[in-house]
Amino acid sequence: MFTYKRRVNFYDTDLMGVVHHANYIRYFEEARVEYLRAAGWDLTELMNKGIVFPIVEVEAKYKESARYDEIILIHTCMRNVDRVKLEIEYEAVSEKTGHILATGRTVNTFTDTKTGRIVRLPKEKVAGLVEFTKGDRNGQ
Repeated sequence: MFTYKRRVNFYDTDLMGVVHHANYIRYFEEARVEYLRAAGWDLTELMNKGIVFPIVEVEAKYKESARYDEIILIHTCMRNVDRVKLEIEYEAVSEKTGHILATGRTVNTFTDTKTGRIVRLPKEKVAGLVEFTKGDRNGQ
């Protein structure tokens, strides 16, 4: 599991100081990018090679509200990766209380930027990510 730490900004909240539900999807995105960076994936390099990986599925379940200035931890765990897709699960937790605020899941497919067709990543790229997930990793 990889942990991404984030403070809730004012612009993330509504008039009641509660995080708007759509922002959890953005938090999951931030956590996923940091997870992949920590695993040694250079996303700019992949994009320069014409490979992107759009989200094709997203889920979120909301348990409790996060509030302005609260520190939240987004625990990120890869559930499945192969040469054409990546599935990651998330758990947003209040650092102060330890309560689960939201859970989520995303599925991405690797696609060619010019054709929009699914492409296969090199086996070594996938193997490196699998190896990374074997250890306990923590982000900031």
